Amino acid sequence: MWYNSLDVNHDGKVSVQDVQESKNKFTIFHELVGEKAKRVQVNFEDWWNKYIFGTGAKKEISESEFVEKLTEAYKKDKTAFKREMQECFDCIYAVLDANKDRNIDLDEFIRSFKAFGHENEALVGKIFSKSNVNPENEALPVRDIVSAWVTFVTEEDSDVKDIIMEAFSEGL
Repeated sequence: MWYNSLDVNHDGKVSVQDVQESKNKFTIFHELVGEKAKRVQVNFEDWWNKYIFGTGAKKEISESEFVEKLTEAYKKDKTAFKREMQECFDCIYAVLDANKDRNIDLDEFIRSFKAFGHENEALVGKIFSKSNVNPENEALPVRDIVSAWVTFVTEEDSDVKDIIMEAFSEGL
């Protein structure tokens, strides 16, 4: 499921084209220009290369390679794997939190999902509303979003609430 969510251009594979499309969409959706746009694009590319492709700047990774990479890391050392996934999602949400307030409001949430090729705003909004939205600022704390993604990737107990799994089950 995570692999398919990374196929930004929906061509059945995760490749450098998805990297380009996601970072370009994100900078456009957030109207970033100049040095800030360049920095965000570099951070996007670094995240893809480190956490998705693995050993550096690859051009493409198949679903089986991606799953195998994650499975091997998980089996080798579950604690280290969980720590790496925490770093992975901390890293990408540091980029996706465009205004750097450590909260993601509905607009940022929708723009972030759109940058990854998920255009169904109604579904993304529904997922947002199912999350632990802070009523004071109508936003999700980044730490809660990161925690949800880490749970999705690392939790073995199917009884644990998993809002990311729910989102994928609903068609994200």
